[in-house]
Amino acid sequence: MISIDAVLVLCGAVLTSFVGVSGLLKRMTLDRVLPQFLLKETARGSSPRILLVFFALCVSVLFITEGDIGALAGVYTISFLIVMAYFAFGNFLLKIKRARLPRPESATPFVVTLALLSVVVALYGNIKLHPEHLVVFLQYFVPTVLITFLFLKRNVILEYLTVVVTSFLESMQNLARFSRLRLSRTVHRLTQQEFVYFTKGDNIAVLNRVMMYVEENEITKKLRIVTVLKEGQETPPGFLSDLHVLDRAYPDIDIHFIELKGTFGPDLVKQLSAEWKIPTNFMFIGSPGDHFPYRVAELGGVRLII
Repeated sequence: MISIDAVLVLCGAVLTSFVGVSGLLKRMTLDRVLPQFLLKETARGSSPRILLVFFALCVSVLFITEGDIGALAGVYTISFLIVMAYFAFGNFLLKIKRARLPRPESATPFVVTLALLSVVVALYGNIKLHPEHLVVFLQYFVPTVLITFLFLKRNVILEYLTVVVTSFLESMQNLARFSRLRLSRTVHRLTQQEFVYFTKGDNIAVLNRVMMYVEENEITKKLRIVTVLKEGQETPPGFLSDLHVLDRAYPDIDIHFIELKGTFGPDLVKQLSAEWKIPTNFMFIGSPGDHFPYRVAELGGVRLII
């Protein structure tokens, strides 16, 4: 009975990990943090390439630890505790950066601090008992962070590579021209992805923060700023003049202002995403107020950036 129960629990844990990692990596790939070839899906909607990559990582951990159950458990413990610490850290960020964001559940800062300290103590204790487990964890964590950073900054890296190719291959004109053309096409393809920001008539300070976020974190040269007005409402003239100022302040980003009539909500987001062929994860909003009738999760993946 105990053996059967243990097998069922482990099967559930493995299934949960594969489902969770599949969803996480798919979202990261949609946000262009990971290579796009991972998005290949089957007719049933699963992502076999993501699952195979995760399976290969699991097998590699098994080989590195030589199948030692204690070592495997130690690596998992460190990973799990760090995730729990990030949950507490994320909670603090929400309290500081998104104080106005409506939420059905909340925790006091004292409780979050106590939870974070408890996790840190547990993490320290596990590392002190088995420091070799930390080495195995870092062998995976560090490369993952580096790969993610490279893909986040790949636009800048490609631009530098273009300069390097031009500089070092001047004597080989044909090869230099071909390499520069390939790099330029890759950069152009990345920057052609359009993004959308839904505004509530924000002032120029808020819009400037949006532009700074897009310029620093996204690879694009096109941004649609959309305002949704009810019947009888009009866009303030000062708002349009602010947009003209931002258009001059950010010459590298083509700002396109769109005014729509209707009600902002999940249905409108889904409609615009299909009509403009822009995924919902490339659409942004600011923190909604207390009277906003929907939860952010109901908007189908729209990102909250300010």
